[in-house]
Amino acid sequence: MNRDSKQRSDVSVNMDTFARRVEEVRHRLYKTALLYLGDESAAMDVLDETVYKALKASSTLQEEDFFTTWITRILLNECSNERRRRGRFVALDALPETASEQFDTLPLREAVRRLPVELKQVVILRFFSTYTLRETAEVLHVPLGTVATRQRRALSLLRLDLDEEDSYES
Repeated sequence: MNRDSKQRSDVSVNMDTFARRVEEVRHRLYKTALLYLGDESAAMDVLDETVYKALKASSTLQEEDFFTTWITRILLNECSNERRRRGRFVALDALPETASEQFDTLPLREAVRRLPVELKQVVILRFFSTYTLRETAEVLHVPLGTVATRQRRALSLLRLDLDEEDSYES
């Protein structure tokens, strides 16, 4: 086997590994994009763009153990780009019912929509995309303690907001 065919073989193994890893996290990435953007077609477009950019930048991934957080960070950047392109912030109120059974009640949807962006990111990643605290910290490039603090603050604000909604209904 000459050197060129060995290099091609290594590249195809890397491509196979990349494709396998993407398939492992594809649903989770789609769900995250859908929660951020509130539009199924935009979520699919962002997911496709994320995979494309990740493939182009795959040589920059230094530690394969960080693949999930690395590609999720790319996805979040693409979601931000899409929101900027649209000229408005996340339209969670337009979120289709299929996005998440956990996100189907209007008061919760509205309460999450009203959260500051840094708290909303933590809530979406932790509770709707099922990332761990550590994974969320890695994706957002913030310390673990910061994620824990943002989570506590977000849950406290959500609790207050939802309790307030209940008192209006009574």
